[in-house]
Amino acid sequence: MNVMRTGILLAGLVALFLAVGYAIGGQTGMLIALVFSVGMNAFAYWNSDKMVLSMHGARQIDRAASPEFYDMIERLSRNAGLPMPKVYVMDNPQPNAFATGRDPEHAAVAATTGLLSSLSYDEIEGVMAHELAHIRNRDTLIMTVTATIAGAISMLGNFAFFFGGDRDRNSGLGIIGTLLMIIVAPLAAMLVQMAISRTREYSADRAGAEISGKPMALASALARISNAAHHVENDTAEANPATAHMFIINPLSGHRMDNLFSTHPATENRIAALKQIAGEMGGAAPQAQGSGPWSGGPARPNKGPWG
Repeated sequence: MNVMRTGILLAGLVALFLAVGYAIGGQTGMLIALVFSVGMNAFAYWNSDKMVLSMHGARQIDRAASPEFYDMIERLSRNAGLPMPKVYVMDNPQPNAFATGRDPEHAAVAATTGLLSSLSYDEIEGVMAHELAHIRNRDTLIMTVTATIAGAISMLGNFAFFFGGDRDRNSGLGIIGTLLMIIVAPLAAMLVQMAISRTREYSADRAGAEISGKPMALASALARISNAAHHVENDTAEANPATAHMFIINPLSGHRMDNLFSTHPATENRIAALKQIAGEMGGAAPQAQGSGPWSGGPARPNKGPWG
C-alpha cells in the first residue's frame, strides 16, 4: 500500500510540474518543463549524494578510524541483504543521521558526532538500521526525485511571477489561472513532498526494526533525537532546509518559517507504531536510556572509535 501511495503521489507531483509549465507557456511550456525535469533529475541521480554529503561537511571513515561503528554498519547491512555502504561522520552536536545514494550499490550512511556520543549502542543500531532500510527501499532515490521536482516547481513559479505566462490562446488558463497556479503550485508541491516523505519514514521505521531486531531501541532513539533537535541547533541544516527531509528526525529547530510544514510524521505516532511492531515481534522490552555507545558506560566525547 505504501509503495502504491508513493507512486501515486510521485505521479501527481510530475503532473503538477507539467501543469505549471503549461500555465506559463502552453503546450510549448509543458514540453520545455518536461525536458527540464528530465535534465534536473538526471543531474540529481548522479550527483545528489556527493552534494548533500559535502553540504553537511561529512567525512568518510573506514574500519581503522572507527572499528565499532563500521562493524555495526557492516553487520546490519548483512541483515538487510545490502552491500556495504560508504560510512560518513558529520561533526555536529545535534544527534541525527541520514542515508543517500542513487541505489544500494552506490549508497552512503552518515551520522553526526552528537548521535554517536549521546545515544546508547542499541539506539545507534536502531537509527542506522532505519537508514539502511531507506537504502533497501530505494527511498534515497525517491526523495531525491521529489525534492528536485518540488524545487523545480517553485523555480517555475518564480519565473512566471517575474516574466509572466503565455497570454495567447495556446495557454488555456489565462491570466487569472496562471496567477493562481503560480501561488498554489509551490504549496501543493511542498504538501505532496511532505506526504511522500512521511509515508517513507513509517516504512523505514518498520523495516529498520526488523533489520536490527530492536524496535524499542529505535523508539527510544527517536524520542531522544526529537528532544535534542529542539535544543541543539544544526547550523548546516538551518542553512540548507531543503535537505531536512533526509534526516531521521527533522533537524530544523523551528525558529524559522522553514519548519512550518514538517516533512516528518509526529515522533509520538512513530513511537506508537514501533511499540505495536515490538508486540508483533514478541514484545521486545524497552532499551535502557541515558547510556553512551558502550554498554553500561557514560556517553563518550566526539572522538575515539565512534569517529
